[in-house]
Amino acid sequence: MSSQFSKEKYAIVLDDVKKTFDEKEFVLKGINLKIPRGSLTAIIGFSGTGKSVVLKHMLGLYKPTSGSVTVLGTDLSTLSSDNLTMFRCNYGVLFQSAALFDDMTVLENVCFPLEEHRRNLTKDQVLQIAQEKLRMVDLDPKHFHKLPSQISGGMQKRTGLARALALDPEILLYDEPTTGLDPILTEMVDDLILQTHRARPGTTSIMVSHDLNAAFRIADFIVMLDAGRVLLAGTADDFYKTDIELVRKFVDKGIKH
Repeated sequence: MSSQFSKEKYAIVLDDVKKTFDEKEFVLKGINLKIPRGSLTAIIGFSGTGKSVVLKHMLGLYKPTSGSVTVLGTDLSTLSSDNLTMFRCNYGVLFQSAALFDDMTVLENVCFPLEEHRRNLTKDQVLQIAQEKLRMVDLDPKHFHKLPSQISGGMQKRTGLARALALDPEILLYDEPTTGLDPILTEMVDDLILQTHRARPGTTSIMVSHDLNAAFRIADFIVMLDAGRVLLAGTADDFYKTDIELVRKFVDKGIKH
């Protein structure tokens, strides 16, 4: 893959990324991947194929053993630890569990990143932005002053997403957002991801998921990993039409027609 690419066209580029944790076995074996800017991309694959490891490279939590990770035109390896921390303000992350602070109210959870990274704002401005983000994810104001333990799982996901949106990030990352949820709640979260993406033109959304139905229903770009490599990247139509046997088996078993 050429290292020359359009900053306008791609939000994230992984160029021949390899990763080993023990200097023996490679978890990533040369990932070449371009995430289109403004897309809603789903990264899918069997368990243990490297999906979460790829996500952590995109966040700069892991450094590649070799190869490069370029985000919004910046090679992450060129950033100091402090600059990388600041650069991460370009991301919003919704974790597998909502990962809310238990001892903070819903509103305080959403205020937290603003208080940490937007210290020029007044307290009233922070509250105003946090309330706006909570309304954006359709959370009723009557829940704003409740603790996470006092609201439902669906409301916790909405709060987590509002917190991810707090800094108006250019990139939203979803790490297995529906794991362990019932079908109704799963569909609600999927619809919320799609609704949020459509409401923020230009935002790049990346969802790591085991849920093929969701990936094919809401994503406009899909990446399938296998054994630490990209097996196929393209539209849902590309996946339906492929001759790659492993992809066909995966799709046939995982998609409800």
